[in-house]
Amino acid sequence: MKKGFFNLVLHTHIPYCRKAGVWPFGEEWIHEALSETYIPLLNVLYGLVEEGYNPYITINLTPILVEQLKDSYFNEKFKKYVENKIYLAEKDIIRFDKKGKKEYKHVAEFYANWYKDIYRSYKEKFNEDVIGAFKKLQDGGYIEIITCAATHGYLPLLGRDSAISAQIEVGRRTYKKYFGSNPKGIWLPECAYRPSYNWSPPVDSPYAQKGERPGIEKFLIENNLNFFFVDTHVLEGGEPKGVYMDRFPALRKLWEQFAEEYKDKAPLKIKKRTTYLSYLLQYKEDFVNVFARNKETGLQVWSGDWGYPGDFWYREFHKKDEVSGLQYWRVTDPSGDLAKKEVYVPEKTIERIKEHGMHFANLVHTLLTNFYEEYNVPGIISSLYDTELFGHWWFEGISWIGEVLKNISNMEDISLITSSSYIENYSSPEVISIPEGSWGEGGYHFVWFNEKTEWMWPIIYRAEKRMEDLARRYVDTSDLMIERMLNQAARELLLLESSDWPFLITTMQAAEYAKKRFKNHVDKFNTILDFVEGNKFDEEAIAYLTEVEDEDNPFSFIDFRVYNYNY
Repeated sequence: MKKGFFNLVLHTHIPYCRKAGVWPFGEEWIHEALSETYIPLLNVLYGLVEEGYNPYITINLTPILVEQLKDSYFNEKFKKYVENKIYLAEKDIIRFDKKGKKEYKHVAEFYANWYKDIYRSYKEKFNEDVIGAFKKLQDGGYIEIITCAATHGYLPLLGRDSAISAQIEVGRRTYKKYFGSNPKGIWLPECAYRPSYNWSPPVDSPYAQKGERPGIEKFLIENNLNFFFVDTHVLEGGEPKGVYMDRFPALRKLWEQFAEEYKDKAPLKIKKRTTYLSYLLQYKEDFVNVFARNKETGLQVWSGDWGYPGDFWYREFHKKDEVSGLQYWRVTDPSGDLAKKEVYVPEKTIERIKEHGMHFANLVHTLLTNFYEEYNVPGIISSLYDTELFGHWWFEGISWIGEVLKNISNMEDISLITSSSYIENYSSPEVISIPEGSWGEGGYHFVWFNEKTEWMWPIIYRAEKRMEDLARRYVDTSDLMIERMLNQAARELLLLESSDWPFLITTMQAAEYAKKRFKNHVDKFNTILDFVEGNKFDEEAIAYLTEVEDEDNPFSFIDFRVYNYNY
């Protein structure tokens, strides 16, 4: 009898950046993620399989990321990116050798060999097809791949049901296009969920859909999706933490709308919920499973105070060489003073990775054993992370994942498991209601709706209503040019809805870039629909459309009629 199961859940996402800048923001995001995270992760997973392990993980590959990774445009540019990294490392070898900096020369040699290995893996082992390599692992029964909303739109705040439905349906169809079957589960963008209640938008808008709106589970069930994930506090029923709703009245208003009905629908008098079980949400006569993030294992990685990435021997992310841009330093101390960083020693990290991998595996074992002994039921730990945290931010993190999977595989009473496998064999039959929330700071919508981003939402709501109206008007059209224009407008709507733009504005990581990207997609959307409504199909309009189609080309199968939603 197993005492419990460990479900590593990785959320893999880069916003659409094709032909939208290179550095410091834009296409290099894809190149960095491929070289530092995705290819190393594939190497670890394939290596485990070769050693006889079954590295059961659940991994979300967002539709917009899949489209970019399958694009030949990125394939050619990525190879040049890695070739340049090898060139820079080899130049650094010569530079440091001349200066007598043996320790730095050693790290430069490490990088040259490391990037050469990435290049070989990409070309020879994975045939320049990372998505195909992940598919092969899933087809072999080693991992489970799940989907996401098409462009990572922030679903709880989208203004119309047709917009939510389109995000999810296009996501599902993208998955089927590349993986040959329908997905069983979904990662809701930002783990953000909204139940059914009498909704009105947080900003005054005549275009947003007001009144009784269904919970997100309705759209999942319509697309035959069996499970999704939420943050810890959402499952446990607690009110989001933080002071954001007190500071921002529009969010407080939205929460009060929900809370008034939630206290009647699901008073928190049921027995204590736990993240060690999955539960059911119901829509009419159908159900969808919900998992929640395990807090203890999450903190072990995410915590700035005691998380593994802060170990003194691990590579320092924030300090880069002023000539090559390569990272030659280690964390050194917790002060954060970049001037005090000492040179990175790759060999010193090997034992730390092993120690941290075993420490985490033992933590998982202890937590699951304690739960089993208390309830006499095998529980599940769902450990949720952004994939890019590993390799890119925490350079040694991919190797750590390999150690964790190997250590847990070797345990007799604890097993690795995928989400679908757990549902099929151990899912709780208990039906619950859960509150509104996300895994963002404060647990609610603040990161995506605040003083810095409030201006975006009326624009989004107007675009959604305009798209829905035209989809209804032209649902029976056979005019190929109108179809082509409306299909491109649908792409632009999906792209402007991306949660990445308000996130980057709020966090100030790339605020001006995000504002520009959002406005750019809005302008393209409105210009194309102006052509349709003005019956303008001349050479100028077609030339503009052709240019936009070349820049923004995901979801080749898209049909604008996806917005002709049956309410």
